[in-house]
Amino acid sequence: MVNTKINLLNTVIDNPVIPASGTFGFGYEFAELYDINILGTFSFKGTTKESRFGNPTPRIAECKSGMINSVGLQNPGVEKVINEELPKLKKVFNKPVMANVSGFSLDEYAYTCEKIDACEQVAWIEVNVSCPNVHNGGMAFGTSPESAAKVVKAVKAVTSKPIIIKLSPNVTDIVTIAKACEDAGADGISLINTLLGMRIDIKTRKPVIANKMGGFSGDAVFPVALRMVYQVYEAVKIPVIGMGGVSGVNDVIEMMLAGASAVQIGAANLVNPFICKEIIERLPGKLEELKINDINEIIGGAH
Repeated sequence: MVNTKINLLNTVIDNPVIPASGTFGFGYEFAELYDINILGTFSFKGTTKESRFGNPTPRIAECKSGMINSVGLQNPGVEKVINEELPKLKKVFNKPVMANVSGFSLDEYAYTCEKIDACEQVAWIEVNVSCPNVHNGGMAFGTSPESAAKVVKAVKAVTSKPIIIKLSPNVTDIVTIAKACEDAGADGISLINTLLGMRIDIKTRKPVIANKMGGFSGDAVFPVALRMVYQVYEAVKIPVIGMGGVSGVNDVIEMMLAGASAVQIGAANLVNPFICKEIIERLPGKLEELKINDINEIIGGAH
């Protein structure tokens, strides 16, 4: 019998397959399609202090081997997430869940993380540092080691649960930023978020996305994501969660060989809502085929 269980920051989960934030809502939508309790866990929709309507439409553009989105963190705000969304989730999901938090200032990150930290259902807090810092000219927190470290310190000061920092790939040196997060007290690193991309309508001669640019995700980004996971695994001692273009069981194994302790599936959920279920069902057979008895053996196996 192949072991697919992993210990993710002191919580044992049945397998390393985790739907990524923004592609799985608050879970109960997918629970209408299959029993989502087969998942290791999932990262719920990015949550901010206040409710957000998101960016103007159109905010989705199809691409070869992927998609661009500029949804803009549309969510009901942390109070409604805690009082309405999580109770609805509890009816269909009996495992600990991963919260995903965004903010536009250090105070917002700290406020939202402190509120989420008190939720019994939440085992891990994934902090998205790809947001623009409104007090620093709009540059994303995750594009400099100093800014990313400040976010880590701000949220660690008000939380007791493991903090996983989700990094942007839109940087020249992902390793320096990951190390700065580790040094500031982060418990784990999650990567990658989307790459910046755009499409232009050749008839109107205007960008397809109302915001002109958005986050590019899907199959095409997998080699970039894999490279960054590999680099960060070599540089830090804390767990790495890999994501970016993962759409099949082989991708999950490849990500783990690069150094991921767990693997998130994002855009593929929007193409095939059953993809996580299919990967979880195929995983034991694929491990047996590769003569792997315990999935933990392959973490970082390519180094």
